[in-house]
Amino acid sequence: MYESFFALTQKPFSITSNPSFLFLGQRHKEAMAHLMYGIRERVGFIEITGEVGTGKTTICRALLNQLDEKTKTAFIFNSNMSELQLMQTIIEDFGIKTVQKNKGGLFSELNRFLLEQLAEGNNVVLIIDEAQNLSTKLLEQVRMLSNLESENEKLLQIILVGQPELREKLKAPSLRQLRQRIAVRYHIQALNKEELEMYILHRLKLAGANGHAPIFEPSAIDEIFKYSQGIPRLINMICNKALLTGFVLEERRISGEMIKKSIHELEGAVV
Repeated sequence: MYESFFALTQKPFSITSNPSFLFLGQRHKEAMAHLMYGIRERVGFIEITGEVGTGKTTICRALLNQLDEKTKTAFIFNSNMSELQLMQTIIEDFGIKTVQKNKGGLFSELNRFLLEQLAEGNNVVLIIDEAQNLSTKLLEQVRMLSNLESENEKLLQIILVGQPELREKLKAPSLRQLRQRIAVRYHIQALNKEELEMYILHRLKLAGANGHAPIFEPSAIDEIFKYSQGIPRLINMICNKALLTGFVLEERRISGEMIKKSIHELEGAVV
């Protein structure tokens, strides 16, 4: 709605995970480095955690774009499933053709696939998003997948991505074997105030900003940071609402008062 008014080619603050808009703050760069290291070194298990909206899924999507053709990947988005459904989803996402229907048969097919990939010099990566929702049984099944290994290295690199609750869940005594196998851990923190301003300018530029682009005044940056605490998803929600407000008011300068108004409306207050 507001794109033409601000001479933008697309919405700069969509809340969907779009790797093409990826902005790497310091902590995000470190998270990406940990992921690449764990995959390259075939460590087996990698754990990435962060609060809701800090960009975990976006980083994982960006990771997929950075991996070369020698790395085969599967990305599991839905963690609420049965043990059999999980195996079926993994098999399907890796593109493995099989007539097996039971869990044991699927496990054997996955092992065969992993050995074939190793023979071809390939690496295989399984990413499980929202892993904090995995039941203890499913987490134990995931641990069993890590038993698929050659004499010298892990055949499957497993990345568990989740909210801080994942770390708490893995502290359970029943999951100590899994916890002990996690070789790389990283917790993503929110953007600081300087990174927040760079983040906003970065997304505006990618959305085609030019001389008619909206300008976020210092007071606006202050209010955005105060409310969002540097969490990208909240930044996007506020900025998107602020641009709509600017369009309605025919204002290309986004003030602190406009941000306050946008926040009140997002919170459901009558302004």
